[in-house]
Amino acid sequence: MKQATVYQAIKLSENSSLAVDDNLVIEAPLQININSESYTVVMRTPGDDFELIRGLLYAEDIYKSTDELVIDVIESSNDFSAILNVTIPSNKLRKGYLNKRTLLSVSSCGICGKKELKDLSTTEKPLIKKHNQSINITFDMFLKMNNLQYLFKLTGGSHACALFDKNKKLLTIKEDIGRHNAVDKCVGDLINNNKLKQVSYMLVSGRVSYEIVSKAFFAKIPIIIAVSACSSLAVDFAKEFGICLIGFSRNNKMTVYANPQYIHHEY
Repeated sequence: MKQATVYQAIKLSENSSLAVDDNLVIEAPLQININSESYTVVMRTPGDDFELIRGLLYAEDIYKSTDELVIDVIESSNDFSAILNVTIPSNKLRKGYLNKRTLLSVSSCGICGKKELKDLSTTEKPLIKKHNQSINITFDMFLKMNNLQYLFKLTGGSHACALFDKNKKLLTIKEDIGRHNAVDKCVGDLINNNKLKQVSYMLVSGRVSYEIVSKAFFAKIPIIIAVSACSSLAVDFAKEFGICLIGFSRNNKMTVYANPQYIHHEY
């Protein structure tokens, strides 16, 4: 099963701008049905879907029998999305299912917990470009964020999100063990202080997958800059949502995966 794919990007460094083909890990939705009724959608890298479902149902206290689990492929698409149905005798369904407990109540993921693939779509219009950015300023913003990651300095076990306005002024920074939680904390903080409309840049300390892009989109934040990698679905939806998506922003280098017209390349 293919687990990575090639995307075009622009790699920027202090003295160069180079168009490249870059390998990204594939992120695609898997809809899980139980007894022909939609249960949840999880984002995953294709491959080992049966094992993923078996482990998930065990962890969610839905099915813990050692008997063979019947899993049928209902739909499989070229974009690696899929719908699988799990057949479980009613007397084998455990509390996790009988209590109607779904991943939505336990996941910090912005998409996991949706019940059907059609729930992934949105009628919102793409973001409109607000301004251009001088690309070298972003490293100063990361320095500001890094200096304020007190929990990470203490434990080495937290992620951070920082939101900046168009003048690169820090509006808020939050840390959490979960990447998505840190984003939610920042957005919530600015909603409470009526400052969300001032945000132009979202900086995140880890990788970017679909849920981070979706959170930025609904908060109307046009530029995401990440320390680490971006998934294939993050790039796809950043392009569709009108978000400039930048990854691997470290050591005075970065890779632009979506909407490079938002930024200036010169130093």
